[in-house]
Amino acid sequence: MTFKKLVPWCVVIGFVIGLVAACTDKPTNQTEKRIEALLKQMTLEEKVGQLNQINDVGGLPEDLKAQLASGEIGSFLNVIDPELIIEMQRIAVEESRLGIPLIFARDVIHGYKTIFPIPLGQAASWNRDLVELGARISAEEASAIGIRWTFSPMIDISRDARWGRIAESFGEDTYLNTELGVAMIRGYQTDDLTDPTAMAACAKHFVGYGASESGKDYNTTWIPEVQMRDVYLPPFQAAAEAGAATFMCSFNDINGVPSTGNKHLNINILRNEWGYDGVLVSDWGSAENMIPHGFAHDLKDAARIAANAGMDVDMMSYAYPQHLADLVREGKVSEKTVDNAVRNILRLKFRLGLFENPYIELPTENPFYTERALEAARQSVVESTILLKNEGVLPLTNVKSVAVVGPMSDAGLDQMGTWSLGADPNFSITPLAAIRSEYPNITVNAARGLEYSRVKDMKEVGKAVEAARKSDVVLFFAGEEAILSGEAKCLANISLQGAQTEMLKALKATGKPIVMVVIAGRPITMGPEIEMVDAVLYAFHPGSMTGPGIADLIFGKAIPSAKLPVTMPKMVGQLPIYYNHKNTGRPANNITYMDDIPYGAEQFSIGSTSYHLDAGDKPLYPFGYGLSYTTFEYSPVTLSSNILKDNETITVSCDITNTVKYKSDTVAHLITRALRG
Repeated sequence: MTFKKLVPWCVVIGFVIGLVAACTDKPTNQTEKRIEALLKQMTLEEKVGQLNQINDVGGLPEDLKAQLASGEIGSFLNVIDPELIIEMQRIAVEESRLGIPLIFARDVIHGYKTIFPIPLGQAASWNRDLVELGARISAEEASAIGIRWTFSPMIDISRDARWGRIAESFGEDTYLNTELGVAMIRGYQTDDLTDPTAMAACAKHFVGYGASESGKDYNTTWIPEVQMRDVYLPPFQAAAEAGAATFMCSFNDINGVPSTGNKHLNINILRNEWGYDGVLVSDWGSAENMIPHGFAHDLKDAARIAANAGMDVDMMSYAYPQHLADLVREGKVSEKTVDNAVRNILRLKFRLGLFENPYIELPTENPFYTERALEAARQSVVESTILLKNEGVLPLTNVKSVAVVGPMSDAGLDQMGTWSLGADPNFSITPLAAIRSEYPNITVNAARGLEYSRVKDMKEVGKAVEAARKSDVVLFFAGEEAILSGEAKCLANISLQGAQTEMLKALKATGKPIVMVVIAGRPITMGPEIEMVDAVLYAFHPGSMTGPGIADLIFGKAIPSAKLPVTMPKMVGQLPIYYNHKNTGRPANNITYMDDIPYGAEQFSIGSTSYHLDAGDKPLYPFGYGLSYTTFEYSPVTLSSNILKDNETITVSCDITNTVKYKSDTVAHLITRALRG
């Protein structure tokens, strides 16, 4: 039974209630003694080697063998050949002077082989248990080939749909990011990191990355301390308390200081306030990035700043291996600082059980795409797909024929979304394939019309229109390709790309009922398009089982229960937009839209309140919005007390009744606001 079937969710503004207890034990005294014993034996160069993380170089050339044997590398990225992993580990353990094992890492963001919905989609389920299960399956698949460290979850508060990496987040709300981030950590790590199927989680990006100006990746941020502590830090504090094995620096600067060189964040808050003793790793090249930031003169200066700001592991800047030892000898970085960083990485290796069991066992059976994994992925699609509109069309019953059209109707690769590294499109079931396979009594008239979302040429749209004319109902699968969202995939225009709107107009002209299914990596501005259709399902790149899960909803095998984890704007000019914006002294009222203003109107004749003349003050759909095939009746809310005193809690309760015949789940939201004065 899922959590959401048991207890309503509460969304709380400004602070996090009930941070979760740690799921990973603190190191034993015996472990600390072993760490200190190793440190005493290590040369400065060997210490620096532990802090060096490099990418797969393609095989095992002689110079790499020599580096491994001399202890110059502590961890690897993106090595996915299990036999190569075993051999690299053998050299590190058996040929290096101290036999310190390697860690192999990869971005396993929403699945390794079996791909689940992108994190923004998983957030739409509001289901901790389902998110934890997806992470558990991801860890089982990835660890089977030797991956023991993933760079997930991303718990950046994301309020701007232009930002491509909104796809990797759990949306705009602090509490939702906190709860689902902790659930994902539990799934990756279990309660025992020495379990060979456990992966070290990485809470990223520390911190404020989602606040990048203009929704552009790697951009600057300006976050006052009170907002930092109320909005952006709570998910990370919860991750630390939940035992997240690692943290990652963000690319952005915060108030003029890049995260990678930010002593206030990395030392004062993370280490001193929170007592965190895990690993802090740079993002890819983020130490070197301090040079174009204008914060470091050169790579050596970047190494000095990063080390003194508490960054443990240098991912792909080569700043530490090239300069850190010299900086220590020159007295610009204390060797105690290096020792503390090495302690953290050795502690992680002990926690993962790598000193006792450094080698993986090659699986005797295929560990990927198991029945359990595919069923979990299918259920995740069902619970993360949001019903935005339904004028009595869905679910489809007594339908003899359907037109399956649109660029996302049969796009096995694109439906998996960003960060689907290594996924096999042959195991990605599209809506067209699922409907044909699972509903053989329904005639399917298929024509994509547009090969992919950005196509502007309408030459093939006529085939889709003809398919529509022959069908009882049109299923129009719109959206955006995987390449249009994710890291460095930011957009100034977040409307439907290419000729999709023109195609929809042509389909509308047939007079047939239209169900629009949007498959995308972000919220899309599509008010006019929604007006043209009879029903809308919205899925944030749902992964391998997109087709079966969405078909279950279309034909009524499952009932929609998902809710938006992020506000959907009417137009891009409203961004950033989020539900818990601070009040203004002149809230919107007496709204007059631009087209309704008489020519020659006096300056203040339409009033002076806070809204846009062309968009009003409301989004297209608010945070938490989502329909069902049933309706729910809420009784009056009751409080256990009308006064909240220090160190006390208030219980809020109401009865929720399903008023229609469909058995269904729902997510109840309680939103509160603290009033000052």
